[in-house]
Amino acid sequence: MVIGLLWVQVHYPESGSLKSKRAVLRSLTDRLRKRFNVSLAEVEHQDLWQRSVLAVVTVNTDKRHADSTLSKVLDLMEGEGDLQVTGVQTEFL
Repeated sequence: MVIGLLWVQVHYPESGSLKSKRAVLRSLTDRLRKRFNVSLAEVEHQDLWQRSVLAVVTVNTDKRHADSTLSKVLDLMEGEGDLQVTGVQTEFL
């Protein structure tokens, strides 16, 4: 069993409040969960309205497949117009 963990630092340049940040984040998390069957949580900066750190986790029997899934998640996030990915770290347990 392989657990893939993706840490993503995110900046929301258009966000003017926590409410607008959370709306963007909610939309993104719903799409990622449905499309890739991953677990996702905001793990840092919950009280800041233009920053967050997201943890994305996938569990698989094959490291290659877990890495592929996390790469696709990152690609989708980088293509979002409402946010900018400013840092990424991947770990496998």
